[in-house]
Amino acid sequence: MRIRSAGHAVFAATMIALGIMGLIKGNFAPMWDGVPKDLPGRAVLAYLSAVVSLACGIGLFWKRTAAIAACVLLVTILLWFLLFKLRYIIAAPLVEGSYQNCGETVAMLAGAWVLFDWFAGGWNMRRLGFAIGETGLRIARALYALALIAFGLSHFDYLDLTAPLVPGWLPAHVFWAYFTGAAYLAAGAAILLGVVVRLAAVLAAWQIGLITLLVWVPIVAAGPNAFQWSETVLSWAITTAAWVIAESCRSIPWLAVNTFKQARMK
Repeated sequence: MRIRSAGHAVFAATMIALGIMGLIKGNFAPMWDGVPKDLPGRAVLAYLSAVVSLACGIGLFWKRTAAIAACVLLVTILLWFLLFKLRYIIAAPLVEGSYQNCGETVAMLAGAWVLFDWFAGGWNMRRLGFAIGETGLRIARALYALALIAFGLSHFDYLDLTAPLVPGWLPAHVFWAYFTGAAYLAAGAAILLGVVVRLAAVLAAWQIGLITLLVWVPIVAAGPNAFQWSETVLSWAITTAAWVIAESCRSIPWLAVNTFKQARMK
C-alpha cells in the first residue's frame, strides 16, 4: 500500500464509500449529481460513476495504481464539471446558487488534482508537465479558492437558509452565518493572491470539517430526509478534499505573504 498522508487515505476511503453507495442505490452518489433526468443512458452513467469512484478509491491506496487512479479521477471529475455542472452557470450566470453547485464539484476536482500531482510518474511528467509540480498545485489551489468564494457568497445570498442551520446551542445565528461566509471569502482570496496560503487552507479545511460535524451530523442523527443526507455526504467529501489541499501546503511557511514569488525563486 502507498499512503502519502492522512488526507490521502481519508479521501480515497471516501471515494470507495461513494462508489459503494452508488452501486447499492443504483443512482448517483451526491458528488455525481447534475445529470439531466431525460438524458439517454442515465442509469448506465450512474453505475459508471459509482464504478469510477470505487475503482479509483481502491487504486489510490496502491503504489502501482495510485497515479493512474488519480489521473482517471481527475479527468472524470473535470469532464463531469464541463458536461453536467457548467451548464448551471451558463443558464443562470447571475444566480449565486449556480456557482455554489459548481463549487462543490470544483473542490473535489482540486483535491483529485493534488493527488495526481503527488503520484505522477515519469510518463506523466514528460507529457503533462504543465499540470504537475508547483504549477499543477497552484492550479489546484486556485480552483479550490474559487470554490471557497462560491461557498462564502452563498452564505450571504441564502442567509435565510444558512442561519437556521447554525446549531441551536450557539447564539446569534445570523452572525455565525455571516462570519463563516466571510471566512470562506477571506480564505479564497488569500489562496488566490498567494498570501498566507497555508494558514488559509488549513483554517478553511477546519471550518468545512466543523460545519460537517456540528451542522450535518446532528441532522443525520435526528433522521434526515434525502436532501439532508445528500448534503451531509457531500459536505464530508468536500472536507476530505479540503484536507488534501491543506496538506499540499505543508512546504509553505505559515505566514508567507508572497507565495508565488517564492515559488519562482526556487
